[in-house]
Amino acid sequence: MNASEGPAERHPIGYWLKLVDRLIDQGFDAVLGSAAVTPRHWQILNLLENGPATYAQIDDEAALYLAPHMPTVRPVADDLCNRGWATPVGPDRVMLTETGAKALTDIQSRVAADRQRITEGITDDEYRAAVEVLARMATNLGWREERDMGPV
Repeated sequence: MNASEGPAERHPIGYWLKLVDRLIDQGFDAVLGSAAVTPRHWQILNLLENGPATYAQIDDEAALYLAPHMPTVRPVADDLCNRGWATPVGPDRVMLTETGAKALTDIQSRVAADRQRITEGITDDEYRAAVEVLARMATNLGWREERDMGPV
């Protein structure tokens, strides 16, 4: 390796994609952890921001994250109810409480600050160009929007 080479020349794109992905995940986990929530809590809070939802709707939203050991996110929704952030509405629906809405607003502010930190020094045009290049690479590798994998 030539000492005068910049980082882009020393490592291929796969290195940078994996590194940035890992660092984004670590930052996001830290933000959520500082609010004592998991990504599932965050997902459910955002869903409930739009109004009451059934447990089936919540599970549909979380389907990509469900696993044999966790076939439903109901325990997470129940935890939100135990915290007073959500409340049951009838036998199979929950809704956000005022306390939950305030907590969500606080977490959204923290997430926005983390996203701002990630893109610091990057113009809107540079960000759009990077996303467009990654979308073209994904298409070259077989991704199709109509088969969107959702969050990975």
